[in-house]
Amino acid sequence: MAGQQFQYDDSGNTFFYFLTSFVGLIVVPATYYLWPRDQNAEQLRLKSLRRVHGRCLWYRLRLMKSQQSIVPTLKKAALLFGWAVFLLLAYKVSKLDREYQEYNPYEVLNLDPGASLSEIKKQYRVLSLKYHPDKGGDEATFMRIAKAYAALTNEQSRQNWEQYGNPDGPGATSFGIALPAWIVDQKNSMLVLLVYGLAFMVILPVVVGTWWYRSIRYSGDQILINTTQLFMHFMYKTPNMNMKRLAMVLTAAFEFDPRSNKDATIRPTDNIEVPQLIRELGNINVKKKEPPFCYPYSLKARVLVLAHLARMDVSEELEEDQRFVVRKSPALLQEMINVGCQLTMMANSRGGFHAPRLVTIENCMKLTQMIVQGLQESKSPLLQLPHFEEEHLRYCISKKYKVRSLQDLVSLKDSDRRSMLRFLGEEKYDEVIAVLGSFPHITMDTKLQVLDDEDSNNITAGSIVTVTVTLTRKRMSEVFEKEQDSTPCLTEEAAGTEEAGDSSKTKTKVWQNKNKAAKKTAKSKKKKLTKKKATPAPAKAKQANGNVAGNEVVAAAAATTAAAAAATTTTTTTAAAAAAAATTAAAAATTTTTTTATAVVVKEEEEEASDKGSESDEAEAEANKDSPSERDEDSDKQSDTEVDEMAGDDEEEWEALQQSIQRRERALLETKSKVTHPVYSLYFPEEKHEWWWLYIADRRDQTLVSMPYHVCTLKDTEEVELKFPAPSKTGNYQYSIILRSDSFLGLDQIRPLKLEVHEAKAMLDNHPQWDIPDTEEEDEEQEDSDGIEESEDDEEDND
Repeated sequence: MAGQQFQYDDSGNTFFYFLTSFVGLIVVPATYYLWPRDQNAEQLRLKSLRRVHGRCLWYRLRLMKSQQSIVPTLKKAALLFGWAVFLLLAYKVSKLDREYQEYNPYEVLNLDPGASLSEIKKQYRVLSLKYHPDKGGDEATFMRIAKAYAALTNEQSRQNWEQYGNPDGPGATSFGIALPAWIVDQKNSMLVLLVYGLAFMVILPVVVGTWWYRSIRYSGDQILINTTQLFMHFMYKTPNMNMKRLAMVLTAAFEFDPRSNKDATIRPTDNIEVPQLIRELGNINVKKKEPPFCYPYSLKARVLVLAHLARMDVSEELEEDQRFVVRKSPALLQEMINVGCQLTMMANSRGGFHAPRLVTIENCMKLTQMIVQGLQESKSPLLQLPHFEEEHLRYCISKKYKVRSLQDLVSLKDSDRRSMLRFLGEEKYDEVIAVLGSFPHITMDTKLQVLDDEDSNNITAGSIVTVTVTLTRKRMSEVFEKEQDSTPCLTEEAAGTEEAGDSSKTKTKVWQNKNKAAKKTAKSKKKKLTKKKATPAPAKAKQANGNVAGNEVVAAAAATTAAAAAATTTTTTTAAAAAAAATTAAAAATTTTTTTATAVVVKEEEEEASDKGSESDEAEAEANKDSPSERDEDSDKQSDTEVDEMAGDDEEEWEALQQSIQRRERALLETKSKVTHPVYSLYFPEEKHEWWWLYIADRRDQTLVSMPYHVCTLKDTEEVELKFPAPSKTGNYQYSIILRSDSFLGLDQIRPLKLEVHEAKAMLDNHPQWDIPDTEEEDEEQEDSDGIEESEDDEEDND
């Protein structure tokens, strides 16, 4: 039995194949992922944003970074070097000779396959004379020729060649290793062992361990686990957290501690510059001894955040640290919101402690807006616009204009707006209008339902309520010189007034007759359920007590309609009131300002109307004396119509359900980009995109009803589903759907949500489908008894 052989590459040819493949596997994906993107495209994008975002800090930093950075050049140089090595190796491989070829004795003797024995002998004689060692030829070549001649003339050698590909028979299995032979040379064994040990026992474990121990310190949102635990501790300790306390907790994050984050720094000059800022800021709770608020890193971060909100100038060294702190703050505040939601869910499920108040979570959202825009809580939202200063606000809040928000400024006519902003030059005014026009204008459409229920519009106690909110984003420029939509979407300032108005029940208007309205409603319902027949006589509706409610005369339809319209006005003339009284007695009775002569005419017309009513009753009785078959046909048509309407409703509900399921599946499979629209922020050091929070809250009890949904993909339209359990007690509830921006001040919206909770349906212990009628049981018993009797009769017959 043949053995096995392992052959290393003595010539080094196959090693080049291995090396070429290895370099190609590195260079190709590295080029795809690491090659710098087209700088021209980025420059064009920045150029298109210059008119609106040209004054933003992040825009100016981006331009400086693109001009000073040499990283793209180094990446290109490294990748080009890799491609040069790859192409050189590929060229080397293409020039290598084929070393392993299939043995063919005909090729060795320079003969065509299938040559005759005489031709083989003749060719062998010629080659022997040429390559025989005694004649001065090459011995190795002659041995190959002799072996080929034997393979073609010797029967046994020929069979071995045809069967095994070798005239000598089966040989040892050879495995080639594409490594040079010097690697396994005994002289180099210690060096090779050292390299293997260094690579697999030192470098690889250190790299993997460093990555692992660094990754376990961070959460999925790249926030330190210790920071998350810190936020949870203080939000549990202080459920109702004001803005000052919130800023202290934020700046105590371990991301700002140099011992936990290498990007954070403590400079020797901080001992001089930070106290100066403290004196300028005033009271910021410097003497508070509660750790970690008293630590130097926390105090420095707090001072830098408050100086950013106050738009104070700091030194160049502190400005770099301030940009780092401000850049990290939105992500940390989002983590605080997540922690607050977790504590709320724990309190709702387990109980035993107080969940964070709604005001705490909303303060986190407000602080995010303030940090992005660099504004304090008490400042006007108009200061988000360029060229607006504190002294300019007096022009806006004057008695003539009363502009206090961005919406008020948009709703002004262009002439009034230009007159109010007369302190701006033409160029500055155009820039302000361009920036204001780029701000978002969001509209909300809501739909309340209970999914996976037969009656999706009926909300029962304990059911899972789904509120589908469709958000549509437009630019403020699209609503210039137009009135705001008359939708119930409110700003936060008007929320209290709206909720107070919704709490009071709507009263019935004075001029509405309750009995008349009830009669009209009953009549409309009756028209929907019954199908009228075309009869020459008019039909008369009666109340439950048998009194006449009114007449509808078909023959005089035009005159009756005109007179009825005239009767509804209390200031009509005597002739008009008389004509109105001719239609119905009830309508005539509502006229309280008619004269005595009018009353006499009314009485005479009432008698005529009663006579006509009696005649119409007789005609109606005669018309109703139809055959029973016609009445049956009418009832059948009515039932068919009702069945068709029910079937149509079921089909519509089924189609809506299928569409919602498909929409959810697409949302799960589709990955949307979080790049939406760049935010105009004068003092934020990094480009930020518009994101929103959407949630449902009970503002009266200061609690969350549904957890805040972070909408990060709103470009034009986005559909969001908010789910929450309905209250366990029946009644009417007043909630609020709240939309908050994480980037802009003054663009929050609050929409009231009324919830009417009904009693849940009782569960059936015995479902009707499992009830078996007694008749069926008796029939089964009778069949069983008949079968038994038949079997007994058969046995008797057999006997």
